[in-house]
Amino acid sequence: KIRLYVKGKIVNYKRSKCNTHHKTSLLEIEGVESKEEVPFYLGKKVAYVYKAHTKKAGPNGPTKFRCVWGKITRAHGSGGTVRASFRKSLPAKALGAKCRVMLYPSSI
Repeated sequence: KIRLYVKGKIVNYKRSKCNTHHKTSLLEIEGVESKEEVPFYLGKKVAYVYKAHTKKAGPNGPTKFRCVWGKITRAHGSGGTVRASFRKSLPAKALGAKCRVMLYPSSI
């Protein structure tokens, strides 16, 4: 089965000691262990897919699945963690959850 994304994990919001920035989240991407491997993923789209309680209109009829889109903006530290800014703030239940790092748009 071919997939157009790499698995990722939402670790936390961007934060300091006192403030949290909910629009920017920290992600760990599967297979990325250092800051040198990050530039390939800069600008790639990120999708947090979750299941809601009520159905809403979708492209193939009503669906319970929803999606929040974001974009990888820069590295965070030297361990391969990245920052991603999302269009809408991620809910708190997204922390620790899986996300999809799409392999587009391509810069190659």
